[in-house]
Amino acid sequence: MSLITNSNELADKLQSRDATREPAWVKYLLLTIALIFFLSCLILPLILVFVEAFKEGIQVYLSALTTPDTLSAVKLTLLTAAIAVPLNVVFGIAAAWCVAKYQFRGKSILTTVIDMPFSVSPVIAGLMLVLIFGTQGWLGEWLSEHDIKILYATPAIVLATVFITVPFVARELIPLMEAQGTEEEEAAIVLGASGWQTFWKVTLPNIKWGLLYGVILCNARAMGEFGAVSVVSGHIRGETNTLPLHVEILYNEYTFSAAFAVSSLLALLAIVTLILKTWVESRQEKQAKPDTNASTVS
Repeated sequence: MSLITNSNELADKLQSRDATREPAWVKYLLLTIALIFFLSCLILPLILVFVEAFKEGIQVYLSALTTPDTLSAVKLTLLTAAIAVPLNVVFGIAAAWCVAKYQFRGKSILTTVIDMPFSVSPVIAGLMLVLIFGTQGWLGEWLSEHDIKILYATPAIVLATVFITVPFVARELIPLMEAQGTEEEEAAIVLGASGWQTFWKVTLPNIKWGLLYGVILCNARAMGEFGAVSVVSGHIRGETNTLPLHVEILYNEYTFSAAFAVSSLLALLAIVTLILKTWVESRQEKQAKPDTNASTVS
């Protein structure tokens, strides 16, 4: 039976190669177009960021990164990510568990709500928070009476970032957990494992690489978010400016070297994110290969 399966797979591969066989000039044309786009839209701008950042020397670069406003922006960016990412990890795991492991009314509504930040402009998300927590908003009067400040402060920045980054962890885990099914969890429960034991010993090890992949993407978006944070931050220099907002202020003040110096931090974040993303993808592929081989042998 396995020989028949292997021969069928080989025939399908040969047929797919014949179906996609094109003249050599078509292949090289497509490769050239892709390479030109990659160099002009990705690599060249990234190089120019570092060239402009070091244009006036290393001392100017370091001084731009060590100003009080820059350090404040770095601290606020890290604080926001440190709060938003764990919250989205908890929500993402819970939402993915519900969607993948259970059947219930409103399941499609839940998946739609999870995808909402992908379809709503970040600026609109910021305006929604203004309508809720602003002085003329739904909770504005109550917040003022109790001397609670949400808008134009760190809480609003965190809320905006959490909203924008909601889908990343959940959307990575939902298809993974759906593909894995519920057999292993059911077997663990039959053998006497509790719910928490099943989660820690069975579910979490199976989704660890997908979870790490979602965390990496979520963290990168949290640190680089601009639109929603710009609306709710108030642009208070040294207090409510994250790194992207600080770059905008420096650029508008024509301090280009400082703006590109701070931008280089975000560019380094993008490079590190890309490296980690590639590593996690390779680990996922290695983990999937034994499963594929096992199914082929059977």
